[in-house]
Amino acid sequence: MHNILIIGAGGVGSVVAHKCAMLPEIFGQITLASRTLSKCEAIAAEVKQRTGREITTASVDADVVEQTVALIRQCGAKLLINVALPYQDLHLMDACLEAGCDYLDTANYEPLDLAKFEYSWQWAYQNRFSDAGLSALLGSGFDPGVTNVFTRWALKHHFDEIHTLDIIDVNGGDHGKAFATNFNPEINIREVTAPCRHFEEGAFVESPPMSKHQSFECPDGVGTYEIYRMYHEELESLVKHMPTLRRAQFWMSFSPNYLKHLEVLQNVGMTRIDPVSYQGMQIVPLQFLKAVLPNPGDLGQSTKGRTCIGNVITGVQNGQFKAIYVYNICDHEACFAEVGSQAISYTTGVPAMIGAKQMLAGGWRKPGVWNIEQHDPDGFMADLNVHGLPWQCIELSSEAAAALKVC
Repeated sequence: MHNILIIGAGGVGSVVAHKCAMLPEIFGQITLASRTLSKCEAIAAEVKQRTGREITTASVDADVVEQTVALIRQCGAKLLINVALPYQDLHLMDACLEAGCDYLDTANYEPLDLAKFEYSWQWAYQNRFSDAGLSALLGSGFDPGVTNVFTRWALKHHFDEIHTLDIIDVNGGDHGKAFATNFNPEINIREVTAPCRHFEEGAFVESPPMSKHQSFECPDGVGTYEIYRMYHEELESLVKHMPTLRRAQFWMSFSPNYLKHLEVLQNVGMTRIDPVSYQGMQIVPLQFLKAVLPNPGDLGQSTKGRTCIGNVITGVQNGQFKAIYVYNICDHEACFAEVGSQAISYTTGVPAMIGAKQMLAGGWRKPGVWNIEQHDPDGFMADLNVHGLPWQCIELSSEAAAALKVC
């Protein structure tokens, strides 16, 4: 049993707290902390009701390293699970170094004043964590996270070389709202409105946001959706650690209604991340928009439908072309019944718990800073099947893979 500290009390933090509480043989004292203590207390009450376990709560400002250090020492945490905002990654890594605590997150660092997310800032911590004998696991969510592990597992078991990778993230859920984002609105909108980048023949190629799209029919009756090519952080680490990749792309589904609202918000300046003057105060329009949009953590009560997230992978095995599609389908209503969450938070929170389990008891702990695909995938893949995110793998023809046809 190991004491852990979870920082972040949104929808993902709630899922992580619930799923860790379900494994008392791995996770000892669980402390849940965020800037707003009442959010932590509400989650703790739900965890107690569903699992019977008591978890400790605390208030902490994750931007203040000294506060986090004191809390790590107070609760005796061996591992900090960061499901706060990506702006806070470096502060929390600094705190772990000072307090002698391992680190895990689900999204890479992003500066508050610049819509640019990349791993360089966190990779720069490699020697500091290695010299301290501490371990940091980056990107243990779904994408990044499970999609990285899918790719590494495919390379281990199905390919001698991987040549193309298409990560396809479809949310077939309907929350019934006029406009809402399925995770933190500020982060979601920054991602969607950023220029697209995909990897092709040794370099990243930039294109306008959402400029390439196509129809995608999900398996198992999830439905057919329009998917748009956009940049996502796992592309950066995967092309680094899998040098045979010739092309790597990320796709996400969006409804016409979502895109219509987003276009209007952009046109009127509500997605800006630079401060503007309003009645003698400086406010950031996107942060104000976040405050008035529905809380993603509350969408589980109304969301119906399923997610379908997976990888179309091509390459060679024994000198012959091969293509597979490995994927997970997750039901929004089933997630809510289990932990009171919609599937977007669930598909991020469960892998965070599994990554923590692998670090504490599965052999993944080694000094340094590591992306999730740098570890052996088999234990993680087995845990997905056990802890709520079962996966399937089907073989594709070359024509189907090229057209992203998987049904």
